[in-house]
This record gives sequence, structure tokens and C-alpha cells, in this order.
Amino acid sequence: MTSVMAWERPGSKIDDRHLQRLAVIYIRQSTRQQLVEHQESTRLQYALVDRAVALGWQADRILVIDEDLGKSGSSAVARTGFQRLVSEIGLDHVGLVLGIEMSRLARSGRDWYQLIELCALSGAVLADTDGVYDPTEYNDRLLLGLKGTMSEAELHLIKQRMWSGRLNKARRGELAFPLPSGYVRRPSGKVAFDPDEQVQTVIRLIFAQFERLGTLHGVLRYLVENDIQLGIRLREGPDKGTLEWRRPNRMTLQTLLHNPAYAGIYAYGRRRVDPRRQDPARPSTGRVVRSRDGWHVMIPNVLPAYITVAQFEANEAKLAANRARAEAMGAIRNGPALAAGLVHCGRCNRRMSVRYHTQHSKAQPEYVCARDMTNYGADKSCQLLNSACVDAFVEQQVLVALTPAAVQVSLRAADQILAERAELERLWSQRLERAA
Repeated sequence: MTSVMAWERPGSKIDDRHLQRLAVIYIRQSTRQQLVEHQESTRLQYALVDRAVALGWQADRILVIDEDLGKSGSSAVARTGFQRLVSEIGLDHVGLVLGIEMSRLARSGRDWYQLIELCALSGAVLADTDGVYDPTEYNDRLLLGLKGTMSEAELHLIKQRMWSGRLNKARRGELAFPLPSGYVRRPSGKVAFDPDEQVQTVIRLIFAQFERLGTLHGVLRYLVENDIQLGIRLREGPDKGTLEWRRPNRMTLQTLLHNPAYAGIYAYGRRRVDPRRQDPARPSTGRVVRSRDGWHVMIPNVLPAYITVAQFEANEAKLAANRARAEAMGAIRNGPALAAGLVHCGRCNRRMSVRYHTQHSKAQPEYVCARDMTNYGADKSCQLLNSACVDAFVEQQVLVALTPAAVQVSLRAADQILAERAELERLWSQRLERAA
């Protein structure tokens, strides 16, 4: 008599113990566009309910987990449906995990092997359109491992092909990316200035004020004091493309001043994703800014420009100098000290900082070199100077230099004030016109 092995008996992988538990059908769609335009995949996945019934499960013992749209990345942390599936398996509630294919369950090797191990410990089986797999059996476990490895490699190849296509298109300057405020994309794909004149006026005013004031906070305070708002085109939703006016904030202004598009430069690859800083539940996090040498693509004179390339580079240098670092001069700050950030120690050649003390209810500044105290714990500072003598000397030298051109300097300052007032009047006229 010939004996029949366990895997040779039809249906031997599913018994009453499995049928008493749930049959979980994991349905996953990658994007909303896929759900709307490619509905055949959705129909195939929901048809797995009939497959579970054919395998012996009652309809009321079948659980369908439909993964949330937009949360179907490669990491299980961002997929609440996958987390629920793992929880049900860990609680011994699941007898069968059914999917259209194994790659729908997990494309990450770590998540896939965790799922296989949990199914083996709880006694659950897995199934797809090719067959039923018992993770406690060696051959099935080997096959499941191969399927997971192939799925992970397939995801890598897909990403690699998409990245190569994006990079080649960007090198031609044809890759479309979200445009900053002040620009719109025409139906032909060409980038143009925003047709709203008030939006253009505000953008040019921001760059002009940064050139005059020299600090990001100064520009922000100027906009707030004059009640100037930024025009933003909505990028998504039912009102996509609609112009909204929003209050300015520091991050928006910083992004605007650092954006090379305003100088007519087509740039791609200015930021990269650092896996150590990325939150798996938020795919858009973890981005760090690259230096200009690290950009993938930089093509000048492609976009319409609000400022010149030279002005953009000067703004970048000014923003870098404004950072509070020992090697930088730092931003201009409030206070009576005239030469803050410009005085260097004659002994150690380090930049001296400003310190204030109150005398007769009046702030008295002094320049102090305290690097040795800060860095090396020295007992006393290198040297300390009262600002009165230093500021008096600097003031005298500045006045001597400006005396021959005092009239021209005064006229230029008056012209700048008149131009600024005219720009504000124009902006308010446009706001009144819009309100009317």
C-alpha cells in the first residue's frame, strides 16, 4: 500500500481549526487615481471573498481589510490596515490570510518575514491566486520567502525606472514641479508670471525690502506692520488654482528667498531625504537641503525671473552671514552698539560679542572677547572694551567718508523713501481695486 504524504492530500493545509477562525482578505490600492481609472484590480481583490467561501469559510467569518488610500507605502508603520492584520494574527483570531498576490501584503523584507513568523506561531495559513501556503512547512516557507524577495526587488526596480525617467526629464528642463508663489503654469506647460498684478507686486516688494533691510525678520516685521499678505495658489482640492491671501510667516519668507526659481533658474534635487530623520508614518518628512554642488540639475534662464542671478547669490550670502555662528558676522540686531559683529579682538583675532549693562537706567553696551571663557573655561575674558570710544571712532570715520557725497547720499535716501511709499500706495490701490 502506497502512503500519501500530507502535502499530497487535497485541502490538507486547511482544517477545522482554521475554519473556526477568521479569513482575512487584505485589499490594497496605491493611489486614488488607481482606484478611479483602474477598477479591475479592485474587482479582483473583492472577488477573493468568493475564493474564501470556496475554501470552506462562512460569509460571516470573512473579514475584509481595505487599506486607507494614500497610506500604502512600502513601510508597515504608515499602513493602519496592515497593523490591524498583524494584531488579529497575534491574537489567534485569523486562520487564513488571503490576497490577490503576496506583494499586496508587504514589499518590505522586514515586514514580510514578521508576517510569516506570526502566521507560523499562530497556525494561520496564507493564500493567493497561485495556492495555499502553510508557513510551518519548509517548502511553503521557502516559496513564501522567494515571493517576498521578488516583491521587494520588483519594488526597487520600479522605483529605479521612475527615478531615471524623472532625472532625464529634469535634465531637459521639462519635469514639472509645484511652482512657488508668483508663478503659474499655462495649459501648454510653459511657466509664466502670475497674471494677478498684486501677487507680482508683493513678491518684488519682498526682495526689495530684503535688499534694503538685510534680515529675514526685518522683512517679516515690515509686511506685518503694513498689513501685506501673500498670494498663494491652491495646489489641490476642489478649488485648485484659486488665489488665496494669507498672512506672512517666517518659514514662507525663508523658502521664498532661498528659491532659485525667482532668479530664472530651473533647479532639481535641492533636497534629499535622510532616512534617519524621516518619520515612516509621514513620507514627506526627513528632507535636508543640499548645497548647490549637490543639486542634480541647475539650468539658468529657463523661468521668468523676478531678480537677477547676482542678486540671488547676494541674498544667499546675506542669509548665510546672518546665521548666529562664530565665523559669521550675524544679523543686525536692535541695540545702541554701532559696530556689533564688526569688532575683532586684537589679541586672538576672534570676533567680539556685545554685552549690555544698565547704568543710570540706560543700557550701556561693551565689546567683550569671551571665547576662552566659553570654550576652555578660562578665569577671565581676553579683553573688554567700552563701546563709547569704539563707536565714536567708527562714527567719525563714516562721516568723513560720506562728507564729499553728503548731498548725493541724502538725495538717494530720499528717493528710496519716495519709491517705497509709491510701491506701498500701488499695492493698496490694487487691494482697493480687488475689493471693489
